[in-house]
Amino acid sequence: MTDASDYTPPKIWSWNKESGGKFASINRPIAGPTHEKELPVGRHPLQLYSLATPNGVKATVMLEELLALGFSGAEYDAWLIKIDGNQFGSGFVAVNPNSKIPALMDRSGPKPVRVFESGAILMHLAEKFGVLLPTDSRRAECLSWLFWQMGSAPYLGGGFGHFYAYAPTKIEYAIDRFAMEVKRQLDVLDRRLAESTYLAGDEYTIADIAVWPWYGGLAKGVLYEAGEFLQVQDYKNLQRWADAVAQRPAVRRGRMVNRTWGDPASQLHERHDASDFETKTQDKLAPAT
Repeated sequence: MTDASDYTPPKIWSWNKESGGKFASINRPIAGPTHEKELPVGRHPLQLYSLATPNGVKATVMLEELLALGFSGAEYDAWLIKIDGNQFGSGFVAVNPNSKIPALMDRSGPKPVRVFESGAILMHLAEKFGVLLPTDSRRAECLSWLFWQMGSAPYLGGGFGHFYAYAPTKIEYAIDRFAMEVKRQLDVLDRRLAESTYLAGDEYTIADIAVWPWYGGLAKGVLYEAGEFLQVQDYKNLQRWADAVAQRPAVRRGRMVNRTWGDPASQLHERHDASDFETKTQDKLAPAT
């Protein structure tokens, strides 16, 4: 162990300095809005406010899968919410009091319904349209993997990702601790996918949609660029599944929406119509096919 620290926690913690790291300027120990800002509303029944992080990709992939299945009621507007303080605007906080993306307003009924937390959005849409969530005995398996992801992602994102990629100081103990847990999670997935085509069985479900943006991205060396560090190529079944999901047309479209980094051809800053994927303007960049 090379990281020694003389830090002793005080009796009472106080917020008297920045935490450091990439997101230090927006970290704070209190909730609620910091400024007044109403959210835009488009013409479709579903209004998504998001960014193409792994949690945001879950929602856009789900919506694109629904449209691919022929559900016209799944048409949506996807508005960009950058994680630079915009998530603390009054309009966004009204949709998600936790100030995290994604957040959905379902305006298809007589009274708008807010849905926050990515897993809740997946369940809401699956139940609304009656697809991608089994109604027989497989439902329990599907929901088990969905909630597994919701419970495991903080170790991958807030734990390993933070200390490996974003923390201002590399702390050996923290990286080792979270790398061990992430490796265990990869093994959990690999063992499951050795016996099953998809996570809930032979059919693609919201469990796959939830897990793929996080662990599929990690398996392909995209997330945190940590593929070599974690030796992700060793998880053969996970690799097979990650490739299969990535090849789905709806997944290719969904991962582009609200994306503002990387190859410009992979970005669609906002999505208001299916034709946006073919229309190239300053704010709507066409995808590679």
